[in-house]
Amino acid sequence: MSIKTFELISTTENGIELISYIALPENASDDNPVAGILVAPEWWGVVEHPKTITERLAKAGYAAVAMDVYGEGKLTSDAAMANMWMEQVLEDPDMLMARCRLILNDFSDQLAVDGDKLAAIGYCFGGKVVLDMAREGMPLKAVATFHGDLTAKQPADKNFKAKVLVTHGREDSMVTMDAIENLKKELDTAEVDYTIDVYDDAKHGFTNPNADERAAKNDIDLGYNETAAKQSWDNLLEFMKANLG
Repeated sequence: MSIKTFELISTTENGIELISYIALPENASDDNPVAGILVAPEWWGVVEHPKTITERLAKAGYAAVAMDVYGEGKLTSDAAMANMWMEQVLEDPDMLMARCRLILNDFSDQLAVDGDKLAAIGYCFGGKVVLDMAREGMPLKAVATFHGDLTAKQPADKNFKAKVLVTHGREDSMVTMDAIENLKKELDTAEVDYTIDVYDDAKHGFTNPNADERAAKNDIDLGYNETAAKQSWDNLLEFMKANLG
């Protein structure tokens, strides 16, 4: 399926430009709006990996947007810089969620996007972002995380309406299996419908083809696993089909 891509610029109330990246199926239009998926990137920002994800989603028939939560299109391959930016936005979680809501609103206002059929997927740091969006009660039908940070801005409650798919690597040294158990308890308490898939021999970052290179450059425990990446992508498309149509 042919697609079109463009930048979506959302301006915060204090004038910061969030430069997100949209991919749409060529046939999506105001007469033929399609379901929309927000993509929250890893801590590197809107680099090649999340852009590729949005393009793959568009080829699968969805409108998709890679969210620039840092603002000004900032991106890096340096872990220390990425960590600093991530910590800066996490210091003000209300601001971070306001940025996500702004991007969600601007994205769903696109005539080619069906604003009643929205979902979000997140990678690593982005996993926390999308779970927190659902915890805040944003209008998402489905949320998926890949090797995601599972810590909560506040625990899920009755406002959490999204179905959840959690994709995790058993060898992830950054997000432990204990964190998975804690998330299960949180979601059970809020009566959230969830599925957790754990992949053997998969480390943190296992969906990102650049993970090994980033690991070597930054001396951090990341790794790409092609088998887990492919299987989890197929599962994601099934999950989205079930929840967005």
